[in-house]
Amino acid sequence: MSDIESAAREFKISFDRLHEEIKKVIVGQTDVIEPVIVALLAGGHVLLEGVPGLGKTLLVRTLAEAVGLKFSRIQFTPDLMPADITGTNLIEEAEHGRRTFRFQPGPIFAGLVLADEVNRATPKTQSAMLEAMQEKSVSVSGQSHLLPTPFFVMATQNPIEQEGTYPLPEAQLDRFMFKLIAARPTHEEMDLILTRTTGSELSTIAKVITGESILQMRELARLVPVAPEVRAFAIRLTMASHPEDALAPDDVKQFVRCGASPRAAQAMVAAAKVRALSKGRYNVSIEDIQCLAHAALRHRILVNYEGIAEGISTDRLIASLIADTTNAINRKL
Repeated sequence: MSDIESAAREFKISFDRLHEEIKKVIVGQTDVIEPVIVALLAGGHVLLEGVPGLGKTLLVRTLAEAVGLKFSRIQFTPDLMPADITGTNLIEEAEHGRRTFRFQPGPIFAGLVLADEVNRATPKTQSAMLEAMQEKSVSVSGQSHLLPTPFFVMATQNPIEQEGTYPLPEAQLDRFMFKLIAARPTHEEMDLILTRTTGSELSTIAKVITGESILQMRELARLVPVAPEVRAFAIRLTMASHPEDALAPDDVKQFVRCGASPRAAQAMVAAAKVRALSKGRYNVSIEDIQCLAHAALRHRILVNYEGIAEGISTDRLIASLIADTTNAINRKL
């Protein structure tokens, strides 16, 4: 067995162990857990939308325990200031009465950060948070402070409350690798939730991988080859999301106001490499792109007024886009 094959095998083992460890605490949410791990190992961030009480905070806390990283939760409110997130300089009195500045890091200086109800903070505070996500550093009084590595942010939004909120602009949404939807539990899942949370036995989380392992897994994922036809699929999927593009399906031309940016294609390919390794493959398939397309495109495709009036969902448009692109690629093959 070659070194690469051995590393890929270890990758799958670590991925599966992390997945199973999270499932000890989180019930259901199969469409959320795996993409969250994929985004973490691909170096991206996640926007999670769902009503309160679905375990969003518990998911990030559990993930932090399983990878041995510092966890930080920031509750976003309208009065939250940028310095409350990034940190600030404090004045300290040294010897002989001399005063000096000491930087006091904010809660963003953690390996895993939960930005809870990010749309409740003002745009100024949101920008400070999202800039730190992009730059992996914080600037205070002209001095730059590097954030810890690995660094992963999961921001949440509550879809049922819009009063007193500040929706994230499209340019800021584009900074998230994925947008995921937390589903309500089924009857069986609700029964299991009650059994786990109201009984005498509490699940304990073991540390299965380390922060250093995550960085090594990220490096391995970047080495995974992507065939030209797979790249072509991701490119066409992104380009055809624009209504003015000649390849756009009819639904997109009629109901989409603005399509996805190149970051969508980057997110799909980078995440597909991680998914391929998690399935025991050292190459990316079109199926990997198809499975991650909804998460990568959901927040990057904007429905126009006609689509909103007709009740057309973004997920429906993405499904149409995937089907049209798949048929076109199959015809070429």
